[in-house]
Amino acid sequence: MLSFVLTIAFIVFMLLAVPVGHGLVIAAAVAILWEGNLPLLIVAQQMFQQTQSFPMLALPFFMLCGSLMMGGRLGQQLLDFASEFMKRFTGGELSTTVVAATIFGGVSGSAVANASALGPVLIPWQKKCGYPAGLCAANMATSAVLDILIPPSIPMILFSLVTNTSVADLFISGVLPGLLMGGGFIVICWWIARRLGFKPAGTTADTRTLLRLAYKSSPALAMPILILVGMRFGVATPTEIAVLACVYAVILSVILYKDLTWARFKDAMVEAGIATGVVMLVIMGSAICGWLLTFDEVPTRFANWVTTTISSPWLILLAMNILLLVVGGPLDLPPGILLLGPIFVPLAAQIGLDMVQLGLIMVINLGIGLYTPPIGTTLFISASIAKSSLDETTVALWPFFTWAMMVLLLITYVPWLTLY
Repeated sequence: MLSFVLTIAFIVFMLLAVPVGHGLVIAAAVAILWEGNLPLLIVAQQMFQQTQSFPMLALPFFMLCGSLMMGGRLGQQLLDFASEFMKRFTGGELSTTVVAATIFGGVSGSAVANASALGPVLIPWQKKCGYPAGLCAANMATSAVLDILIPPSIPMILFSLVTNTSVADLFISGVLPGLLMGGGFIVICWWIARRLGFKPAGTTADTRTLLRLAYKSSPALAMPILILVGMRFGVATPTEIAVLACVYAVILSVILYKDLTWARFKDAMVEAGIATGVVMLVIMGSAICGWLLTFDEVPTRFANWVTTTISSPWLILLAMNILLLVVGGPLDLPPGILLLGPIFVPLAAQIGLDMVQLGLIMVINLGIGLYTPPIGTTLFISASIAKSSLDETTVALWPFFTWAMMVLLLITYVPWLTLY
């Protein structure tokens, strides 16, 4: 009964448009008051306890690093290099979004930040080139989600906190699926542009100019490689690497690009602080809800019910994917991971599913939810920037959505793609 009241209360608050973090905390308090035998002080205790984690310090530092690197000349150099390199191909203007999102994925770690930063720059340019507004929005909405697969990834850090899985293993496991997803999106952009009759740009940069742009953007291109190498060989912990990444971003901005002013540093600090506060409130709210679900033995009972009802591990994996896709539509990615992670861990253990593979399955599923109508976050951001209707954007979304689902099935049923 406790879990039922918690679920109903949370759904009601979501329908009332209460922010997710507040809705989780209030729903947990309502469930405790309804149950009557638990002290309300548990809410404060569990919320505070969840914040006492050293690895969680990686969140604000990675966010600050993304704000510093994406807000200055370095971000513009990355966009210039991606656009000049891709526009020599059919559909290159569209493919620039995919390439830029993949590159920025190694900097920001947030799909929403990716869409918000790249959309206002790339979508108007693509529309001037003659591409339909709905297609530009769909391309941006789906490409932005590549950010959560390319390290550093904020959702993977959250999954690590919930399941005690190695952050380094999760980061490394996301590289190949991210490149596979992005490569498919580039092919889709080429196919759509060719079908619509677009040709490669008539004027493109020469090889010397392209090499110069690549050289200027190479410090940012090296960021995800440095992060992966540092974690893979145990040079530093994820939190220490996040701090080093911020130092790296400051040094680049001060010495190499000479564009870091106190005003921009202050804006980056404020932006990272606000983003961290929003995520932390969701984490704290999810902590008390997760504790209540565990107290009510929901994860264990759910795992036992699934394994006794469905005998085949393949069908269990299919059921997990369907549930995640359904939940990922209305629920944002961080609370989805924090709430469903503890429920899926016992089930994964019973069918022998590796925690790293489970993490990728959850991240990709809930990432697809970011551009699934009617509540997808990156979908609405991109559509509003492109000034396209939801219907127009959704129709253009289908080729990208289909490829994302194919990658999801590969990740689910071909463990080597994540455990290599």
